[in-house]
Amino acid sequence: MSRKYFGTDGVRGRVGESPITPDFVLRLGYAAGLTLVAREQLPAGDRPAVLIGKDTRVSGYMLEAALEAGLAAAGVDVMLAGPMPTPAVAYLTRALRLQAGVVISASHNPFDDNGIKFFSAGGTKLPDAVELEIEARLEQPTGCAESRQLGRARRIDDAAGRYIEFCKSTFPNELDLRGLKIAVDCAHGAAYHIAPKVFHELGAEVTAVGVEPNGLNINDKVGATKPESLRRAVLDAGADLGIALDGDADRLIMADSNGRLYDGDELLYVIASAQMVHGRVDGVVGTLMSNLAFEQALGRHGVPFARAKVGDRYVLEVMHERGWKLGGENSGHIICLDKHTTGDGIVSALQVLAALRRRGVTLAQACEDLVLFPQKLVNVRLKAGFDWRAQPSIEQARLDAERTLGEAGRVLLRPSGTEPLLRVMVEGRDEKLVNELAGQIARVVEAVAG
Repeated sequence: MSRKYFGTDGVRGRVGESPITPDFVLRLGYAAGLTLVAREQLPAGDRPAVLIGKDTRVSGYMLEAALEAGLAAAGVDVMLAGPMPTPAVAYLTRALRLQAGVVISASHNPFDDNGIKFFSAGGTKLPDAVELEIEARLEQPTGCAESRQLGRARRIDDAAGRYIEFCKSTFPNELDLRGLKIAVDCAHGAAYHIAPKVFHELGAEVTAVGVEPNGLNINDKVGATKPESLRRAVLDAGADLGIALDGDADRLIMADSNGRLYDGDELLYVIASAQMVHGRVDGVVGTLMSNLAFEQALGRHGVPFARAKVGDRYVLEVMHERGWKLGGENSGHIICLDKHTTGDGIVSALQVLAALRRRGVTLAQACEDLVLFPQKLVNVRLKAGFDWRAQPSIEQARLDAERTLGEAGRVLLRPSGTEPLLRVMVEGRDEKLVNELAGQIARVVEAVAG
């Protein structure tokens, strides 16, 4: 059965357009609630309970109310956490022994997008089978449980404090951040009231930016996807380090004292390198977009590397299949399964900081033996339904580029999961050649696609 609504990261879209409308989200809550009621084997009289968290988008209020109504109508109790990072919902769902967690967020997207994603009782993304079951129930009429079986709702006042303590618990007890000046960019998003406190309570002097959400400014010229804001904050404050999160705080980019930015591949390498000292790295999972130099650097240390499809969901799948604890994407999603069940920007930043403190090195020094290859990514818009894989000229352009690069580079063509785009990525040692080849392939795609 193919998915109609769920993508790689839940249900997402433009607010006011299907499926991100109040009526659909109410139906989604009801369908998800019925699925929980049917699947959970609870004592007689008990109801399943679900935690709802959201980021700072103005549409979150509307969607939260609709989702709460749908879940309650299905006989599910609802706990409201308010603005809360995605990984915080995963943690609190597990810590409070709830049956599921729901996040209302569109992550790094602009404020006029939003989405709904679910976590299982164990703090992991829902299995495909459960999402398909919810989709099947969406095709049925929305009903309502009888009055005595309706769910109830209440707010959790200490949700932020609980999560702050959890984050701090992932940092070694014998270490602290005293003497460090850190700039923290929260993207006017879900971690605005959490991330600065975590680093401050561990001893750092914190300069916070992106901590004044107004419902409309999430990810607007700030955060992990707009790193110029972080670079400027570091230089203006004379900080030792910079940390930037995205709107729902599951993505991380860092900067050193010179404003030089470090992506997910480099930060994952810093964490892995620190663990290599103790022989605790069985292997690392990246994606099709992970830099070839990152893979080769791990290989020099004898650390196995595997590539998953793009998306933290797929990285997690491969990590579980192989029994490995480290994985991530160059976009900044980093997963440390020895610390959390899902990717977490704050927790990942703490693991990088712990690695630096243990070794007594700077971020630049920790990455000295990892020099990333230049990558060029070109997005080519396609007509709906256009089958780019069936075009001989596109395949020939890819093969020609691969022959030119040889073993010192890669070519990757992949469709966007959310837009009618073909992403053309070329990677190699020679930046000028990489840019030329990416442009050549993109022009062929544009010509064939019309």
